[in-house]
Amino acid sequence: MSDQSGPEIKLPDPVEMSRMMAHIAEQSQRLVSEFVARQGETPGVGMSDPLNIGQAFLDMTARMIANPSKLVQAQLALWQDYLKLWQTTTRRMLGEPAEPMIAPSEDDRRFKDALWDENYVFDYIKQSYLLGARWLQSTVRQVEGLDDKTAKKIDFYTRQFVDAMAPSNFAMTNPEVVRATIESGGENLVRGLSNLLDDLERGKGKLSIKMTDVEAFEVGKNIAVTPGKIVYQNDLMQLVQYAPATETAHRRPLLIIPPWINKFYILDLRPKNSFIKWAAEQGHTVFVISWVNPDERLAAKSFDDYMVEGPLAALDAIEQATGEREANVIGYCLGGTLLASTLSYMATKGDKRVVSATFLAAMVDFADAGELSVFIDEEQLAALEERMSEKGYLEGRDMATTFNMLRANDLIWSFVINNYLLGKDPFPFDLLYWNSDSTRMPAAMHSFYLRNMYQENKLSKGEVTLLDTRIDLTQIETPAFILASREDHIAPWKSTYVATQIYRGPTEFCLAASGHIAGVVNPPSANKYCHWINTTLPKTPDAWLESATQHPGSWWPAWDKWVAKFGGDQVPARQPGDGKLKPIEDAPGSYVLVKAN
Repeated sequence: MSDQSGPEIKLPDPVEMSRMMAHIAEQSQRLVSEFVARQGETPGVGMSDPLNIGQAFLDMTARMIANPSKLVQAQLALWQDYLKLWQTTTRRMLGEPAEPMIAPSEDDRRFKDALWDENYVFDYIKQSYLLGARWLQSTVRQVEGLDDKTAKKIDFYTRQFVDAMAPSNFAMTNPEVVRATIESGGENLVRGLSNLLDDLERGKGKLSIKMTDVEAFEVGKNIAVTPGKIVYQNDLMQLVQYAPATETAHRRPLLIIPPWINKFYILDLRPKNSFIKWAAEQGHTVFVISWVNPDERLAAKSFDDYMVEGPLAALDAIEQATGEREANVIGYCLGGTLLASTLSYMATKGDKRVVSATFLAAMVDFADAGELSVFIDEEQLAALEERMSEKGYLEGRDMATTFNMLRANDLIWSFVINNYLLGKDPFPFDLLYWNSDSTRMPAAMHSFYLRNMYQENKLSKGEVTLLDTRIDLTQIETPAFILASREDHIAPWKSTYVATQIYRGPTEFCLAASGHIAGVVNPPSANKYCHWINTTLPKTPDAWLESATQHPGSWWPAWDKWVAKFGGDQVPARQPGDGKLKPIEDAPGSYVLVKAN
């Protein structure tokens, strides 16, 4: 008889286990006490539906009941699929070969453990889930008579439910967790419970999932370290001027307007992937706006204020710092929306200081805003405005939760498995540290932005007014370079393409592989992904892509070749402080260090 010993079971240290359980008990009691206290302060909490989900699913149910035959057909199809799955699983149990009924997509990392395929029990669990998920999502998508917004909301929250119910998210149906539990004698689950309580305590009763080792990074120490100085500041921003990396530079400086939904150092994470450092190495005199992390004192700051105290103030300051009136300007995401608005305003005033405009993953037409649109309806906006009115701003973690839900498997459930089921500490990752370093939104500005752009799409229609001036994007004649990312879940690339049909100046469109961040922050040295270029601009994005040429690697060199045409002649490189503006403090400055919590 062969010796078939199972995995070695490790008995946990009883002293360490006792200490950990005592800590968990104490922490649990404290959290429960705080939760009960908060309920007394907020009567009726939990009774409302701030996301307005209930009505959407009520409408769907009514439509389904009105046509029961389709529902019966769908149920019969699911039953037949499960019968076939039973048959194939039985054949596997008997040692016969059997092709799987359904397989996860190649990029689905939830089922990468070998046991999902090798063990017929886990294989059955996996296929059963995938069949059920496919059935549920296809069934709700086929419901007729729903308006487009309701259908999108149902599809989005159905996917949230489907993702949450994946067998990989539960200890007894995840082979990796089962193996870890056996090998550690359950120590992983105890550590996981401790991690869960830590996250609840850090979120003051709300789950704030720790995505990375926050102690591994410090802004200005090992991220956002490109040398420079703060040369100007006002209520809303600090202006960073970076030290030159070349002996000569383009005469016209480069201004970067990042989004104020997150912090600017996404473009300056570490030297190896810093767009800011790379741009300086190409001979640009780089200026970057570092937005303030606002509190209740800035509640009344408007979109107008962000334009005046942001790009317009920055252009004035750059002229003082360098003596140059003209500049090339980049706007990223919401910063690009602001740049387009500012260019239109400047056009009405005859202000031609911006000689080229680069838009990175930025929308100006919000007719199809992707899955973010499911959070924008009158009921949700009214609830959001009521919540913002209490403090004067939107909490940073509220924004973070919204964006994380767009990629729940990557940004929520993968950490539930790693931190709580496997009991591991999250890996140090600069991008996720930045993602966790959230920012608040002033109430007045954020309400204006959501209502006028997302809800009513007024910007592209020429119906937005800033500083008593109608913003008409068709008046923009500035040469434009528009970059989109093919898998962008925040600014869908086909929506960003619409701008090519709006601007009147010479425009180039470039499509990068990957998503909203990785598609943009893709240094040439990484040799990753690819990009597409097409010098013609047909009316539809599909027609553009059909005739576009694919190029390997980063889009950065293609952009630099384009923007260099507007850089002017070469001049001696400028140091911060050479001009009329004297340095206030070292980069990255103090505004970026303010935490939302």
